[in-house]
Amino acid sequence: MNTRIRNIKEKLLSDNWYILKKWTFEYQKNDGSWNEQSREVYDRGNGATILLYNKTEKKIVLTRQFRMPTFLNGNEDGLLIETCAGLLDGDSPEECVRRESEEETGFSVCNVKKIYEAYMSPGAVTEIVHLFTGEYSHQNKKGPGGGLAHEHEDIEVLEISFEEAKSWLQNGKIKDGKTIMLLQHAMLSQIF
Repeated sequence: MNTRIRNIKEKLLSDNWYILKKWTFEYQKNDGSWNEQSREVYDRGNGATILLYNKTEKKIVLTRQFRMPTFLNGNEDGLLIETCAGLLDGDSPEECVRRESEEETGFSVCNVKKIYEAYMSPGAVTEIVHLFTGEYSHQNKKGPGGGLAHEHEDIEVLEISFEEAKSWLQNGKIKDGKTIMLLQHAMLSQIF
């Protein structure tokens, strides 16, 4: 327990989609003084994401889908290119990426390897994202992908060369943090 935090109070602001609370607390600064602070914190649960790659073909699979927050913040069409991902929903992180791979891309994956886990927006969101890589092949295609209709998903599956993905990073076509992290990992570890 952090002894520099005291008098914690919470107030529920919304439980419509996920949970948004306002937290008020006293925090002891480095100089020993105490000050009261308030933070709104969004809790949507933890998630996992995976970079699907095919070593033989030197290709990867990404997704493109509409993301309203990006549209509201200047992304003209609201479409975002990403690694497939989802919330854990009670599964382990590895089970989650296997499930999401089939739902979103149609591929089952093998050689799943955990790379990192990270807080993606620690100033306002509690979520930890578990980042993985995994191999796919066309023999492992289980379905069309595209997401689940009952979750209102409308996901485009993009199979592209790793070289094209690198150019998309450089020209700003890929702006999603988790995707950037996994592509940089692939470059540093020389997956191909």
